[in-house]
Amino acid sequence: MKPHPKTEPWLPRLVVLPSFAISLLFIYGLMAWNAYLSVSASRLLPNYKFVGLQHYAALLESDRFQVAMTNMAVFGVFFIGGAMALGVLLAILLDQKVRGEGVLRTIYLYPMAISFIVTGTAWKWILNPGLGLQHLMHSWGFTDFKFEWLVDQDMAIYCVVIAGVWQSAGFVMALFLAALRGIDDSIIKAAQVDGASLPTIYWRIILPSLGPVFFSTLLVVSHLAIKSFDLVKALTSGGPGYATDLPATFMYDIAFTRGQIGVGAASATVMLATVAAIVVPYLYSELRSKR
Repeated sequence: MKPHPKTEPWLPRLVVLPSFAISLLFIYGLMAWNAYLSVSASRLLPNYKFVGLQHYAALLESDRFQVAMTNMAVFGVFFIGGAMALGVLLAILLDQKVRGEGVLRTIYLYPMAISFIVTGTAWKWILNPGLGLQHLMHSWGFTDFKFEWLVDQDMAIYCVVIAGVWQSAGFVMALFLAALRGIDDSIIKAAQVDGASLPTIYWRIILPSLGPVFFSTLLVVSHLAIKSFDLVKALTSGGPGYATDLPATFMYDIAFTRGQIGVGAASATVMLATVAAIVVPYLYSELRSKR
């Protein structure tokens, strides 16, 4: 049955309206509620008495939150940089149409198919000095070999980086491999005729042309870094002590274990602001380019 001409322009809006209303309520509504909790007197239970920026001041004075933010910076730099560099390198290697490419691509992508909980648990076994890599090397006779980062307060955060890069590099590889396969082969052949080596071609011609892919991938990987929670919980539980705490694990522990809802909400709002600082410029640039 064909819709009436007067109602036809409104039909797409009516179809989208329920999902839009649900998103508005359960996403943006809860974000606004969390923001208000962060300036309320909430502790064990919500208390809507306004107390201003008291909880944000408590965050700034918290040594644990400062450690969490420092870890976020360290984890973010090495995780994003490592995943991007390794993913691009794997994509370039597979772009050479090597034998067994399908098998290699599947192997590299497989870590992304499993959850961060499984990744964290597996790497917890591998990096455990008593039963993982160090124990294996000792059983082979290399008794001087030491790898105790998992129980070292200064190095434990890099164990989280290793596990995160291992899981996310395949995702980055898939994005860049798809982009590389979309480049015309004649560009490479023309550069080779001019005497350019293959590394020079990729470094000076091909990779600079993939700016939008770089930006989109950076956005996704940065988002993964900021909201990292399950990987840390499974791998280190935030320890030793709280040496590997990230803002997400800090927020969960403060709000749901220690009953400080207001401080936890303030921490969540800081995380939201960090994500917005990355997403909003991207959306602005996209809208500006369309105009």
